Amino acid sequence: MAAREAHYQKCPKQSGDGYRWSDRWHRTLGFFLVSPLLLVTTAIALLFMGPRGQMVRWWEGWGSYYAAIAFLSTALFLGLSLTIEARRSLQQVRRYPRSEQHGKPARLVDIPTPYVAQIGFWQPELVVSQGLLDSLDSAHLEVVFVHEQGHLHYRDTFWFFWLGWLRQLTAWLPQTEALWQELLILRELRADRWASQHVDGLLLAEALLSVVSAPQMQPEFCASFSSVAVRNRLDERINALLEPESTEPESRSWLWLLFVLIPLIVVPFHR
Repeated sequence: MAAREAHYQKCPKQSGDGYRWSDRWHRTLGFFLVSPLLLVTTAIALLFMGPRGQMVRWWEGWGSYYAAIAFLSTALFLGLSLTIEARRSLQQVRRYPRSEQHGKPARLVDIPTPYVAQIGFWQPELVVSQGLLDSLDSAHLEVVFVHEQGHLHYRDTFWFFWLGWLRQLTAWLPQTEALWQELLILRELRADRWASQHVDGLLLAEALLSVVSAPQMQPEFCASFSSVAVRNRLDERINALLEPESTEPESRSWLWLLFVLIPLIVVPFHR
């Protein structure tokens, strides 16, 4: 938890503050995951060790054993609830008529609000509103759909479903929501960055400005073009599109995984 607070104080709020996009992504993802995964692995370790043992005294006893069961049961319940909610949303989406948009299959929603999103899991459905088709010309529609293709490329709906599950499971931890919001904007920046490698970034910025007037709350299994930008990060996305950073190899470090696996590593030594 202290690590989360320290990260949030250093966490970049706007582009150009010294951190490259890839560094921001991996730092934020790491700090978001460490606490929830450490809690999960600790609870699993306590469950396997049982209520009796001769290792560390505070690990012994029925209190910690029942606490681990309660935590894992809550995690399972939240996971099942999110899965049921996601399946219901997908069933609703699949009732919308199919439409071909710039060579891509989509579900057409007859509402005046400009809206486009990927909804689903590993193979999400592209959902487009009639309002979006009416408000953008062909060139701007194409760049919006390329942005959505970026979400599909990174499988954002699938991975953010699980990240959303961890978010709900540990909503009581400090800075969980702040880190979640940072991940959301970085997700959109990543899709923007991917799209700008295939289309004109200026057109994408213009399309973004055209559709941000309709903020909408999104579930964890949905990646929407404008849901985050509406609130407070529009300038950051526009600046990133107009002044893209140079493409360099992304720096990645997953050493923190060893830290969260420590509770499982010590299980065989329990007596």
